[in-house]
Amino acid sequence: MEVVDLLRMVDEGQIDLTLVDSNELAMNQVYFPNVRVAFDVGDTRDQRWAVAAGEDNSLLNEINEFLDKAQKNGTLQRLKDRYYGHVDVLGYVGAYTFAQHLQQRLPKYEKHFKSYAKVEQVDWRLLAAIGYQESMWQPEVTSKTGVRGLMMLTQRTAQAMGVSNRLDPKQSIQGGAKYFMKIKAELDDSIQEPDRTWFALAAYNVGSGHLEDARTLAKREKLNPNKWLDVKKMLPRLSQKQWYRQTKYGYARGGEPVHFVANIRRYYDILTWVTQPQLEGQVAEGNLHVPGVNKTKPAEQSPPM
Repeated sequence: MEVVDLLRMVDEGQIDLTLVDSNELAMNQVYFPNVRVAFDVGDTRDQRWAVAAGEDNSLLNEINEFLDKAQKNGTLQRLKDRYYGHVDVLGYVGAYTFAQHLQQRLPKYEKHFKSYAKVEQVDWRLLAAIGYQESMWQPEVTSKTGVRGLMMLTQRTAQAMGVSNRLDPKQSIQGGAKYFMKIKAELDDSIQEPDRTWFALAAYNVGSGHLEDARTLAKREKLNPNKWLDVKKMLPRLSQKQWYRQTKYGYARGGEPVHFVANIRRYYDILTWVTQPQLEGQVAEGNLHVPGVNKTKPAEQSPPM
């Protein structure tokens, strides 16, 4: 039995408790928001690799050398950020709301996400995650700054992408998909995946110019301007005068793209989980266990602007 099966059974009240590794709980808890840590079993311990005892320590030496190198060059920290850096962004309210909208709203627009994702050669679930972060899949949303529609396009961006009506969900998704892939294609060739996707998401939110400013600050701090783990540390500085006055494009609410990317990564994780081949098609029918669907409704949550 898999860990997710045990967590589902606890979440649904089939069993009272289970024992799981803390790392696996961190990765999966958002799918089961009623599951809580009751107590720790012993003190926190580092994970280790084990090798057979013997006179030949060559394998052990190779492993130690590999891990030491990965620690020093930042590989371990980047892996930690890739798999765990966004796992805590949704609380109970967020998980419940997303689960409800997954069943009630996504089916109306799923075909458009899939259609234009195919045209632009991007995962439709990533486009859907962007759309949810922008509007909670509400096609008539308008922000205080004038961006509108399901993918929250500015007037200038909409015109550039050939969108005549930003409140038309089909046009909005088409324009958003085209714009996202345009941004991604224009990024420096030195930025590789998966960082390239996170950079493109950040630029979708804050603009490519401000993203480049953050990369410049990263270089000055002797950080890697091609790694999201490093650049996301610099983005919040764009709202601080002592830093943005040194940049080309000036002030920006740099903390927003950091949260924007983290949220989308989490929504994308959930969408990937619920659209597994053996589960796909059950969401709209209400037969699939998704986060918080059968739980008590929490307080209302306003859509992000």
